[in-house]
Amino acid sequence: MELKELIDAASGRIENDLLLTNGRVVNVWTGEILNVPIAIRKGVITALEALPAKETVDLEGRFVSPGFIDSHVHLESAMVTPAQYARAVVPRGTTAVVADPHEIANVLGADGVRNLLSWTAGLPLDVFVMAPSCVPATPLETSGATLTGGDLEALYDNPAVLGLAEMMNFPGVLAGIPEVLEKIAGAKNGRVDGHAPGLSGSGLSAYIAAGIGSDHECFTAEEALEKIRKGMLVMIREGTAARNLDALLPLVRPENADRFAFCTDDRHPFDLIHEGHMDFIVRRAVQKGLDPALAVRLASWNPARYFGLRDRGAVAPGFRADLAVFDDFKSLSCRLVLKAGRVVAKDGATAWDPGTTRAPVRTVPVSLTPPSSDAFRVRNEPGRRMRVIEVIPDQIVTSVSWETPASENGWAVPDTGRDLLKLAVVERHRGTGRVAVAFVRGFGFRRGAFASSVAHDSHNFIVVGASDDDLAAAVRELIRMNGGLAAVEGGRVRESLPLPVAGLMTDAPLESVAERLESLKKAGREMGCVLNDPFMQLSFLALPVIPELKLTDRGLVDVGRFDFVPLFD
Repeated sequence: MELKELIDAASGRIENDLLLTNGRVVNVWTGEILNVPIAIRKGVITALEALPAKETVDLEGRFVSPGFIDSHVHLESAMVTPAQYARAVVPRGTTAVVADPHEIANVLGADGVRNLLSWTAGLPLDVFVMAPSCVPATPLETSGATLTGGDLEALYDNPAVLGLAEMMNFPGVLAGIPEVLEKIAGAKNGRVDGHAPGLSGSGLSAYIAAGIGSDHECFTAEEALEKIRKGMLVMIREGTAARNLDALLPLVRPENADRFAFCTDDRHPFDLIHEGHMDFIVRRAVQKGLDPALAVRLASWNPARYFGLRDRGAVAPGFRADLAVFDDFKSLSCRLVLKAGRVVAKDGATAWDPGTTRAPVRTVPVSLTPPSSDAFRVRNEPGRRMRVIEVIPDQIVTSVSWETPASENGWAVPDTGRDLLKLAVVERHRGTGRVAVAFVRGFGFRRGAFASSVAHDSHNFIVVGASDDDLAAAVRELIRMNGGLAAVEGGRVRESLPLPVAGLMTDAPLESVAERLESLKKAGREMGCVLNDPFMQLSFLALPVIPELKLTDRGLVDVGRFDFVPLFD
């Protein structure tokens, strides 16, 4: 719309397309909730006055907020393509997300990022992207691709790419590694997201001084407070595996609220369907005592301002008419969702055809030979203790303990009585046949195995279980499906979920994916698993940038040392 046309519509000299009346509008700047009309022309809010319009809609006293913006999300974690993802989140009031596509980039490189963006065309959900900074995340693992500074520069030509995504390699930043600094220096608009769990003191100061402006990995109030004091935007995460709202929300006050935003990071299909998306976070924040207008601000204006999205995040003249209309803050049930002034969802149902992706992308090398049970054997070292990865429920950080392994015929074996299971990572991108094995506690399996091709961030195969035979059988099922999730018991596949798009996603409907995931978790419970979301927790056990002890295809990693350590001390 030309500027003069906008001014004429805002002045009432020409007719608007739509007038919303009797709505209680949430003002993200003043904290007020005002009963004012909203005039809209060509997808833009022209005025907050009653002006001539072709159509008038009575909102009957319902609340109106800006469309919600997820400040940091990995779309791939929903395991569905963007069209199916939009089906889940748009009817709940989300109209934009800022995605870090480093999951698909670690498998398919820059082409993966371009594919993901192409799949968002025509959706009533704005998908912005931060260029993946760490592909691979570290030199301690094998990924399917490498993105250099030059590769990222080419991605910045796309207007949907806003800057540089989470710089997980904070040791590389602090060490001044040239290729890491090159990526930061070349970031579009100088905007760089962070990822530095537990970093504090002079190290944190150096990290921020390098130009890194946000962090979504805070899991204590003390850590978040230091980061906002030093100028960072703290993204309060409430995902599936990591839920930090309870710990961080008490920090948020009117005088410092501009230093916070909400994000989901990683959220599984079941939670998207049954809990929600950004609406769930806003609703919980209000339930825990945060002022409703302030909660909306953290889910709209604050992320919009941080990312330079100047035309969204508020209900005001000149802003896009991306709006969520809901009954109350207790349920936050959206009656209408408008995208650029057009109704795209009503009473929780979509008002558009979600479509499908293009043909699935085969990602398992033809040369990848299924490993035998022998590949998972570990020679015992009598009299020596071994490191054990300790899972922390509902968190992606781990701790470490020391145990003497059970032994059979000279081999270290799982001990279900002490909940000591085998964990293995199988390299899947280059067909090397490399397998790394360690031990983990916290899953609770008494028998069987779980395997997944979703293993952050390089997404090799990861498998956990109580016997070598079941570990091998579970990996064979992943190869057969060209990626996915599998539950195996006694050498038999009990449940599986194919993820043929990069081994991360499927174009199947979200509801069917959630149903299959629940069947997988049910099988896990019957095999003794005690975790709420075992596949989400399993996926992070291969991520060597999250403390404390992790496993990659190259070996056991002490994240604090940022180096490999032996299984036995």
